[in-house]
Amino acid sequence: MDIILVPGFWLDASSWEEVAPVLEATGHRARPLTLPGKESVGASRAGISLQDHIDAVVEVLDGLPGKVALVGHSGGGAIIHGAADARPDKVERAIYVDSGPLGEGGVINDELPSVGDDVPLPSWEDFDDADLVDLTDGLRQAFRARAVPEPRGVAYAKQRLHDQRRYSIPATVIACEFPSAMIREWIAAGHPFVAELAKVRDVEYIDLPTGHWPQLTKPEPLAQAIVAAVDRTTVSPA
Repeated sequence: MDIILVPGFWLDASSWEEVAPVLEATGHRARPLTLPGKESVGASRAGISLQDHIDAVVEVLDGLPGKVALVGHSGGGAIIHGAADARPDKVERAIYVDSGPLGEGGVINDELPSVGDDVPLPSWEDFDDADLVDLTDGLRQAFRARAVPEPRGVAYAKQRLHDQRRYSIPATVIACEFPSAMIREWIAAGHPFVAELAKVRDVEYIDLPTGHWPQLTKPEPLAQAIVAAVDRTTVSPA
């Protein structure tokens, strides 16, 4: 199956470089994306919105035969949810890596400091300790060296959704910072943070304890979790 890999903030397709080969080795086709404005530090991010990133994923979806699996890390979860809303008949499964679906009118994070059209990678001191679990000094240096500012319009723009068939797409949440038991508790309590996830009819959880960037800190276990989710979706009924 084609597996589209959507990176989170400040990352491009190369952030999946240790995940993609494991997916390919199991017979799947990994398609990591670099989204508009993320091509380089020097690329223009003027006028690029959340919808532009969703449209970029939809364009890839439209060019592939059959159904695909969408994988979204962090802010990429909002992007794949928007793409699933736009093309519900093309998505076999949505896989949220330390993320979840963003509902109508929600924003990914409009509290991140911006500089003009850019949202630069903040200093590590601005992140919670849970974000940084397993992110060694070496990984932090490599991350910062490869980091590309996020377009301000992606972080700040409101999600716009149109097709309630998105709730029928099976979903997998790969829980890293917070255990899946905590996410289930939030859903049971009606927490607004998980309101959109609560509407998805078929959700499974995979616990992968680490920080917010498992493709950097635990790439092989993350790849195995993605493969397990995809293979469960495509298994023929007995």
